[in-house]
Amino acid sequence: MKYLIVGLGNIGYEYENTRHNIGFRVLDALAKASNLVFTDGRYGATCELRIKGRTLVLLKPSTYMNLSGNAVRYWLQKENIPVENLLVVVDDLALPFGTLRLKPKGSDAGHNGLKHICETLGTQVYSRLRFGIGNDFPRGGQIDFVLGAFPPEQEAQLPEKLERAGEIIKSFCLAGVQQTMNQYNNK
Repeated sequence: MKYLIVGLGNIGYEYENTRHNIGFRVLDALAKASNLVFTDGRYGATCELRIKGRTLVLLKPSTYMNLSGNAVRYWLQKENIPVENLLVVVDDLALPFGTLRLKPKGSDAGHNGLKHICETLGTQVYSRLRFGIGNDFPRGGQIDFVLGAFPPEQEAQLPEKLERAGEIIKSFCLAGVQQTMNQYNNK
C-alpha cells in the first residue's frame, strides 16, 4: 500500500526556517530519523519510507506554496496513489504553537497551498495534518509572521513536536485517519 505524504513549504534559503515551512521540517525530521535522503525530481524532492509493508512517498514540493497542487497531482498520478492515501502537512495560524490536528477533510482556511491543492484535485476531501504556529502578530502583520522564524523558545521545543508529527504520520498510514485522530487529536 502506498501513501503520499506532502509537507508544504517554499524552496529557497530565505524561507528555510520560517513558520510557513513547517511541513518541510516535519518531513525532514521523519526522513532523518530513518536515515533517508531526499532526491530532487520533477515538482519536488522525494524519498521513500517503508514501514510494515507500506510505502510512504515523502514529497517536499518545489512549486512554491501557491502552486502546491501541481506537485501533489503529479506525484499522486506518477505513483498511482489514491487521494484517500494523501496526507498534507501544513502550518496553521488558528492553532496555538505546536498543536497538531489531523483532519480527514476541510476547507483551505485561507491557506494558499491548501487552496491550490483543492482547486487542482477538485476536492477538499483529503487528509491534512495541521501544525499550529500560533497567531501572535499585530493587525496586518500576518505575512511577516508566517514568513518569519520561530523565536528561540519555540525553536527549542520543535524537535519534540516534529517527532510527534512523525508518529501521527506513521499512525495515519498504519491505523487510518479515524483511529489516529482518536489517539492524537485530544492530546
